[in-house]
Amino acid sequence: MKFAAAGCGFSMDNMIKKEIRSFKLSCGQIACEITNYGGVVLALSAPDRSGRCEDVVLGYDSVDEYLNDTYYFGALIGRYANRIANGRFQLDGTVCELALNDGPNHLHGGRRGFDKIVWTPAAYSENQLKLEYISADMEENYPGRLYVQATYTLTENNELRIDYWAVGDRNTIVNLTNHAYFNLKGHGEGDILDHQLKLYADFYTPIDRQTIPTGEIAPVAGTPMDFRELRPIKANLDYEHPQIINGSGFDHNWVLNKSVGYDSEPGADLHLAAELFEPQSGRLMEVYTTKPGIQFYSGNFLAGPITGKKGAKYGKHSGLCLETQYFPNSPNYSHFPSPVLRAGTVYRHTTIYRFKVK
Repeated sequence: MKFAAAGCGFSMDNMIKKEIRSFKLSCGQIACEITNYGGVVLALSAPDRSGRCEDVVLGYDSVDEYLNDTYYFGALIGRYANRIANGRFQLDGTVCELALNDGPNHLHGGRRGFDKIVWTPAAYSENQLKLEYISADMEENYPGRLYVQATYTLTENNELRIDYWAVGDRNTIVNLTNHAYFNLKGHGEGDILDHQLKLYADFYTPIDRQTIPTGEIAPVAGTPMDFRELRPIKANLDYEHPQIINGSGFDHNWVLNKSVGYDSEPGADLHLAAELFEPQSGRLMEVYTTKPGIQFYSGNFLAGPITGKKGAKYGKHSGLCLETQYFPNSPNYSHFPSPVLRAGTVYRHTTIYRFKVK
């Protein structure tokens, strides 16, 4: 990767680029590389059933490619992940107007969301990196000065754990996530249509033609949104169903059951949200989270060929995202879990990606 190693200078004219570093973490059988530009997960390697490790996240080789990226490859998303209809919400009787950077809607924090920020490395060790950032009051028109931390940890259980923490001085909304595109065959090994997915969710939030939730919470039963058992993605994607048409594939939020807890932290409200299995390699990824929803995005708008790492060509469905989150457009639906963070109250959220083989 054409990034400066941790602790080294980065000789470029642009002062912003001089602050960008990459950090390599390893533990057990997995390893990853993260940059403080946008908190991007640059690489994440995990073994297949024969012990061979491959990088399973899409990305680029150079800083400039990330600076110009429009797909949010591997990025830390905020201040509000996903979409807000018409870029508008009301908080304590005041209407907040946000940037319209996704047609008529607001997406992933705006024109300069947390994915475009150079974060400060606060702590770094062999298996852990803590990044921090202070988001100014009214940055991207979000109220309140917000202090944010994101801690990436590799564990001996072959997990990438991300702990999010934030506190602000005014009432605001916060919804942080990671936008990694996974391909468990390897980042340059074709599409993800043969991957099998299980989502621990009996309900989802249907969307309109602008991919905004309608406000309904609907059962997955009898629809292509039913991933309650491991199913090949292609099998459900081939349905001629209004929701598949509206999303140009899968680009939906599922309402998590919270039925299966995380084994070593039963009191932390960590629950199993998803399983992703790739039969050829035998890689299995489990996703645990403390959030109420997960967005499954099947890479519908990857406009290929995109030149990725090591010259790999990415196209439609080359990777998929499993973004743990509050529901899209939650600020405008009182019956959705609230993303409002009151002044002085601490926001906490954990997501774990655990790698196995079978």
